Amino acid sequence: MADHISIGLMGLGVIGAGVATAVREQAHTLAQRIGAPVRIDRALVRDVRSRRSAVAEGLSLTADADDILKNPNIPLVIEVMGGEYPAYDHISAAIAAGKHVVTANKEVMAKHGPELLRAAADKGVMLRFEASVGGGIPIIGPLLDDLAANDISAVNAIINGTTNYMLTRMATDGLDYATVLREAQELGYAEPDPAADVDGVDAAFKLAILASLAFRTVVRDTDVFREGISRLAPEDFWYAEELGYVIKLLATARQTDGRVLARVHPAFLPISHPLAKVDGVYNAVELEGDLVDWAMFQGPGAGARPTASAILADVVAIGRAIVGGVRPAQPPLFDEALTIETVDNLETKYYIRLRASDRPGVMAQVTQVLGDLDVSLASVIQKEVDESGKAAEIVITTHVAREADVQQALKQLSTLDSVDEVSNLIRVEERIA
Repeated sequence: MADHISIGLMGLGVIGAGVATAVREQAHTLAQRIGAPVRIDRALVRDVRSRRSAVAEGLSLTADADDILKNPNIPLVIEVMGGEYPAYDHISAAIAAGKHVVTANKEVMAKHGPELLRAAADKGVMLRFEASVGGGIPIIGPLLDDLAANDISAVNAIINGTTNYMLTRMATDGLDYATVLREAQELGYAEPDPAADVDGVDAAFKLAILASLAFRTVVRDTDVFREGISRLAPEDFWYAEELGYVIKLLATARQTDGRVLARVHPAFLPISHPLAKVDGVYNAVELEGDLVDWAMFQGPGAGARPTASAILADVVAIGRAIVGGVRPAQPPLFDEALTIETVDNLETKYYIRLRASDRPGVMAQVTQVLGDLDVSLASVIQKEVDESGKAAEIVITTHVAREADVQQALKQLSTLDSVDEVSNLIRVEERIA
């Protein structure tokens, strides 16, 4: 048995501290599962002089990445710095130095994953990234291994715990967006600058990774249509409940006839849909395949301990390969020649909420605009919104329509003198695997 496997830990923030603690707490279990003890020999931090919690005790700290990257006695690097740079540079350098890498970095893997996986294969080392999507939910491994015989046709997911918590609170307690955002920040679920979560950036990174693995093609984060949750109002949740839906920030990608459409946006889901029942900070990923038919993975999508669970699972896999002298498996192939589709060609149902003058002929004008663009109405709800009875809120659900046609209809509706405001548009997802 080897004396021990040395780890270089790059980052000692919340996640890094969680990993360091888990390595210490699980030392006996890790040694049993791997066949040799593992030890964090060096941890990269911004400033070695800053005060740190007890987790840093016993760790050799450095502010120089080369103390890890150029150390021949460290065969395994764990990167938990976050952000694209300098994390990408450090991962690349570690691979070039012949070191195995475990990363939780969704941005790096979404933007550079295929090239890094190829570089790792060329150097004969392993790059594993289970923690980059879904926190403690095992989903990367199943896509690479357990479901490898399947042709995956769709990925549907809730993969941002912050927004899922916020939408759950808006639905159950009738709170507005500003209130739930402030609450999420106070609880530590949302950052002081919440844009990555509430604008759908985080979910787009994760969906790009999942779609690339599922469809065996390259899907970049910039290929993902993205729309955030800031326009949602309590009224949308009231109408959703009345119509038999819940609102979720849905990350979905589907492969059809050689084309891939990937998108992140708020969606109406039927209350019977499996993802409709995923509340709070939990995440879930639903896959559709030709052999498995349907599979769903659910669990805590963020947090130090769930993320450490995924990271250490990758450490165990690499540690076993080191101890056993096993050459890493070939990287996933991203060789399917699929075309990235634009959201303009999406065909689905829609929810439209607008405010208009409450007088005869207004609905006729609205339906005329929609009808001229082949947008067929499924239902209409009209309610007075002021005591004078001069203004009304009109809620429309449509039959299946084309996104480009619906967007053009909204532009035309906003020009009508009788329409005060087009308040919101939400896509309706009826598909249940």
